[in-house]
Amino acid sequence: MKILLFGKGGQVGWELQRSLAPLGELVTLDHDSQHLCGDFSNLSGIAQTIRAVAPDIIVNAAAHTAVDKAESEPELCRILNALAPGVLALEAKRSGAWLVHYSTDYVFDGSGDQPWLETDATGPLSVYGTTKLEGEEAIRATGCQHLIFRTSWVYAARGANFAKTMLKLAQERDSLKVINDQIGAPTGADLLADVTAHAIRSALQHPDLGGLYHLVAGGQTSWHGYASFVIDFARHAGRNIKVAPAAIQPVPTSAFPTPAARPNNSRLDTRKLQDSFGLQLPHWQGGVTRMLTEILEKQS
Repeated sequence: MKILLFGKGGQVGWELQRSLAPLGELVTLDHDSQHLCGDFSNLSGIAQTIRAVAPDIIVNAAAHTAVDKAESEPELCRILNALAPGVLALEAKRSGAWLVHYSTDYVFDGSGDQPWLETDATGPLSVYGTTKLEGEEAIRATGCQHLIFRTSWVYAARGANFAKTMLKLAQERDSLKVINDQIGAPTGADLLADVTAHAIRSALQHPDLGGLYHLVAGGQTSWHGYASFVIDFARHAGRNIKVAPAAIQPVPTSAFPTPAARPNNSRLDTRKLQDSFGLQLPHWQGGVTRMLTEILEKQS
């Protein structure tokens, strides 16, 4: 079996290189790959790559994910997040390959306080969310065999992330202000990658499992709760933390205006995924603890 992975250099793509390797021959590309085109702004080049590789499975971990920047470059964002996935889907349909694609809680309007179901009405608030939804729709429209995973609040030990930022600020400042009215589940790129590999194996044996799924870690928290957990962990690990627990101040989203609106409710209901694939998704604290342990060990 041959697997073609786009976006190998991103947080999820990096972990997918590990989780997908045991499944078959793995061809990995990034936007700057030399011998084959992995640049999603080159739609014809992407199509030519798929035809040259002739994969059994196409996994798309590439996207325009700079949410605020997307507001000022909507055309590029649409090419990367909507048109390119549409090309992948057309090529998958033509060749009979499976397509695995990642989407986002940003396809919803963030209202209410209940976890979103796959069947709930969408209503994106931003260019990023709008283009990611268009990408989902383009894939479904082709009728190709596919798995689409909506996720949120993705992190990894590799590269920049919210936890690293909070650790740095907590060592430099006497007080912090962190948003407390956006609710979601911090989800590790390693968890996404492992579930993806499991789902691919299952879907190959049972094609009726194809479709749209919500995939996030268990539980929920706010960005303030997430920051407090991270800083408390580092404090107990003996790191020099300047900010006191009581000085991590909860503030509303309005305290930090951004070009792109963020959904307040990023909760995603994962029962369909867990029931379909026989999985139990771990709570977010476990993955964050593993990530923090790795980060702090590297800093020692």
